[in-house]
Amino acid sequence: MLEFLTNPWTYIIAAVDLTLALAVTFHAVLKKRETGSIIAWVGLAWLAPFVGPLAYYSFGINRIQRKAASLDIGEDHTTEPPVYHDIDFQLRAEMLEHCPGLRGLFELGKNVTGKPVLPGNSITLLRDGDEAYPAMLDAIDRAEVSIALLSYIFDSDQAGEKFLKSLKAARDRGVEVRVLIDFVGSRYSNPSMVDRLRAEGLNVSAFLPTRSLRLFNYANLRNHRKILVVDGKTGFTGGTNIREGHCLELKPGFPVQCAHFKLVGPVVTHLMEVFAIDWDFARGEALGGDLWFPKIERTENHIGARGVADGPDEDFENMSEVILGGLTTAARNVRVASPYFIPDPPILRALGVAARRGVQVDIVLPSGNNVPIVDWAATPLLAQVIERGCRVHRSAPPFDHTKIMTIDGVWSLIGSTNWDPRSLRLNFEFNVECYSMPLAQELEQLIDEKIAGGRLLTLQEIENRSLPVKLRDGLARLASPYL
Repeated sequence: MLEFLTNPWTYIIAAVDLTLALAVTFHAVLKKRETGSIIAWVGLAWLAPFVGPLAYYSFGINRIQRKAASLDIGEDHTTEPPVYHDIDFQLRAEMLEHCPGLRGLFELGKNVTGKPVLPGNSITLLRDGDEAYPAMLDAIDRAEVSIALLSYIFDSDQAGEKFLKSLKAARDRGVEVRVLIDFVGSRYSNPSMVDRLRAEGLNVSAFLPTRSLRLFNYANLRNHRKILVVDGKTGFTGGTNIREGHCLELKPGFPVQCAHFKLVGPVVTHLMEVFAIDWDFARGEALGGDLWFPKIERTENHIGARGVADGPDEDFENMSEVILGGLTTAARNVRVASPYFIPDPPILRALGVAARRGVQVDIVLPSGNNVPIVDWAATPLLAQVIERGCRVHRSAPPFDHTKIMTIDGVWSLIGSTNWDPRSLRLNFEFNVECYSMPLAQELEQLIDEKIAGGRLLTLQEIENRSLPVKLRDGLARLASPYL
């Protein structure tokens, strides 16, 4: 024991650990917003020598500001797209009758995003890859001038092969093709589709590559968006990645149900703007002009729509504010479908307050999760919303990857965002808020089908968990600040 105390390395190691713990403390206190997150990280840094500071460096450093400066994502990275000054979209009387606070939500979105609601759009629901992929491939095969494709996951499998073939054919007939795949998402299959597309001579780039250990890749800022724009006029977005698991007709080993959308009309400009900014960052090439931003005519449909970009940069917490706005606006009902559910305290409380105001709140989650720890961490939170009057449903298999929110059968939110810290704070996401009774009611019907085919989760079921399971779920919940 005496030899240990007189060994100079003992004091050197202790001094290094002290320095690291102090560094974590100072950084967390100065940079983090939530008190709970500060306490969690500082406690880990002091109680777990070296391991705590290493975990903070890998998972907890708020790279939002640091990355934002280096990403330099801003409006100057795209040439000016067509600006629609003659906005005649008005909230119709029947919409305001169903949701009196809709005008406030209309203004909230404008103030959060800086973008108007664009009228005259057509938005088509595409169920699973079985409907989404044929529609997307048909659009690519009909492309005349340009294709912009962004996906979190683009696998080298049966689904990926079809897209590879169509993209090559489009390039060969003179179409300008740009493909952007998240670096981590590109590594879900081997060989990487980035490498395969590049070998075929296609213009492809990986978003935010990292050389760190694979485990730490997930702590970095990932591009979780799913965007396809063809000829600047036809767009697709939603929650569907490019992988065969989304094609139920292929009977994959891990089938996934999801919702994707085809968009035609002025709002496609918002999709293209986001892609152009991401592409400029990843590749250093500015996309502009009629090739990428043509003048878009309104369709005969009367759907008002607005793109909502969200990410750890100047768009930080856009999605959280829009969700909160929707929950406080609701007068009759709220329906939410999300594969992952660990909302932050303000959203969690807003759900409960909406239910206590008499709003019917239905939350649809998958019956089994592909990331078990997320489900474990969510369970204690589900008890809280159920206690406050929300209804939580478990949809029937296969795994439900649907990401939808509707308010009062009038307003809907579609896109890539999950209701968890990763999506709401750390990932780059893209969603579209839609003002349309027919569309919102169609999505309500989809959620109602999931509710009818699933089962209601009761408070008693949660309370009847065994003690070991409760401890497991509670410990998983403690990990939420580290997410």
